[in-house]
Amino acid sequence: MHADTQPRPTGGHDHGALLDEDRAGAAATVFRLLADPTRLSLVWFLRDGERSVNELASLVERPAPAVSQHLAKLRLARLVRTRREGTTVWYRLRTDHVGHLVVDALSHAEHAEEPA
Repeated sequence: MHADTQPRPTGGHDHGALLDEDRAGAAATVFRLLADPTRLSLVWFLRDGERSVNELASLVERPAPAVSQHLAKLRLARLVRTRREGTTVWYRLRTDHVGHLVVDALSHAEHAEEPA
């Protein structure tokens, strides 16, 4: 058998033999979305709970219309969900997973800056 078709050890987690293309593509889409500093910051601030567009715009120091566009991309990718209350739209993370991913990525970036 070809080496790429063999199951690989998963460090105690049984996630199946190989990562299929659909899951890999979905994960790559998440990484592409989070490659933008503004969207990364938005997810960072949404880890603590629900926030409005204006509150997020203030936190990331960007205009509200630009923040709304970033949030729309995150919503279409099913990373955040919304709730409308009157004229205010509230955003929150769909799950904790993406928040953990951002924390891990920022931690990795911090450690990667340390001398070897």
